[in-house]
Amino acid sequence: MAQAMFCRQCEQAARGVGCDVMGNCGKDPQVSALLDLMVHGLKGAAVYAHLARELGEKDQEVDRFMLDGLFTRVTNVNFDPDDIARRLQKCFQMKERAKSLYQDAHQRQKGSPAPEITEGPATWTPAGDTKALIDQGRQYGIFTWHQDPNVLSTIEILIYGLLGMGAFAWHATEMGKEDEEIYAFIHRSLAATTDPQATLQDFVALSLECGKMNLRTMELLYQGHEERLQAPEPMSVNLGTRGGKGIVVSGHDLPMLEELLKQSEGKGIFVYTHGEMLPANGYPGLRKYSHFAGHFGTAWQNQARELPGFNGAIIFNTNCIQKPDASYTDRLFTWGEVAWPGIPHLEGWDFTPVIDKALSLPDLPENPGQEILVGFGHEAVFKVAGAVVDAVKNGAIRRFFLIGGCDGAKSGRNYFTELAEKVPKDCVILTLACGKNRFNRLEFGDIGGIPRLLDVGQCNDAYSAIRIALALADAFQCQVNDLPLSMILSWYEQKAHVILLTLLHLGIKGIRLGPSLPAYVSPEVLDFLVQNYDLGPITTAEQDLQHALGA
Repeated sequence: MAQAMFCRQCEQAARGVGCDVMGNCGKDPQVSALLDLMVHGLKGAAVYAHLARELGEKDQEVDRFMLDGLFTRVTNVNFDPDDIARRLQKCFQMKERAKSLYQDAHQRQKGSPAPEITEGPATWTPAGDTKALIDQGRQYGIFTWHQDPNVLSTIEILIYGLLGMGAFAWHATEMGKEDEEIYAFIHRSLAATTDPQATLQDFVALSLECGKMNLRTMELLYQGHEERLQAPEPMSVNLGTRGGKGIVVSGHDLPMLEELLKQSEGKGIFVYTHGEMLPANGYPGLRKYSHFAGHFGTAWQNQARELPGFNGAIIFNTNCIQKPDASYTDRLFTWGEVAWPGIPHLEGWDFTPVIDKALSLPDLPENPGQEILVGFGHEAVFKVAGAVVDAVKNGAIRRFFLIGGCDGAKSGRNYFTELAEKVPKDCVILTLACGKNRFNRLEFGDIGGIPRLLDVGQCNDAYSAIRIALALADAFQCQVNDLPLSMILSWYEQKAHVILLTLLHLGIKGIRLGPSLPAYVSPEVLDFLVQNYDLGPITTAEQDLQHALGA
């Protein structure tokens, strides 16, 4: 009998095992079943797309839908059953499109009909309506992916990596940045998960290759942002509000924010970022708009507590949405991949509804707030690289700590605040993603004019953090693992997961991960990671600092 739901893809997995009644992210069993069915459907499409590519044929519409489907399954993205059902019907259309592409190519090149695939995800046909799709999805939960718990663990590691990479690639594609190798890998690796002959070693290799391909994906994403908005620069961001009409933008999507700024210019509306949009304040191409007023609120998990106090319009453009508080649903919109039942979803690039809503609402108060610095991407850091290297050589900087990653609601994340506070004053802290909200409002001072806290950006900007680490290794003519650098990372969802795979692909060892280790990593697979990469859980701030500093 099919289980109502079982999901363990994020750090909030219930009891550290898995959510089997209701997702701690907010998704119910119906949404969970539909998202399981999306993975099943994507596998089927990947089988045919991979076979077609082996014959030299590809289809851009199929490729791009794969990113859409993968992004839909990322935690805190889509909670709307009817919207997911529509995407599932399109998934089937893309599978049939890839099937025809393969069959036509085979007939043309081989002179004979393509062999029939008679079982597995490639044979999937969707049920007719949302309720029937939910029932169908309950037949394809994660425990149907493989019977061996260790092989299942490595398949989950691969698939969750693909979800995160798919999200990054979706953003890059939005700006015209694509790479055929990325699409080819997505098809080949997803198709491999349907092969009963594939082994644990095969999926370990594919997971590390996923990390490699994600590095290329994040590079494309960075290039897209840089070409469109210029490279981030250190800039001061106000955390208060300005008197007047307001729109707050939450999520990760910078082109969407740019378009909203263009359309709202001159209308007497101030635009604010929220959550992971904070690093947008470091891009000159966005800061040139005089009505881009700064940042409102803290991390994504506090939205239901903080957004009721924002009188203006609110729009979410990617993941990190939670169940909205009733006090602001009348002024809330979604856009892009994110969806919530009953909330208006804006299609395309016309933001008139959110602008009109903002104009109809009361003014926000004039309430200036704290100023914090953002914009320390790798290009900004490279400009002071000489001073940084000299500071290390003369002993002014003893060590670098990368403390960042996804934030979350589960207890135990105060560890990262405590750790940052206890980092010695002769050490520099690099941070990125929403995990920085645990400590980015604290005062850390500087070392010879170099700020001790360097905000590298979003999770989408992890490429910059990697570039900084690699540049330091070059400057000191050593390997990254030999640098005075400790990586202590928080994780929540699949983008953090695939960034970890990228770090493992690069051979980086000694990473400490928390607040807990992924529930989908079996004891045997964890042992492999410990033995080969010295990957381990966080302990206490004091113990981890002592270990990092060799005390």
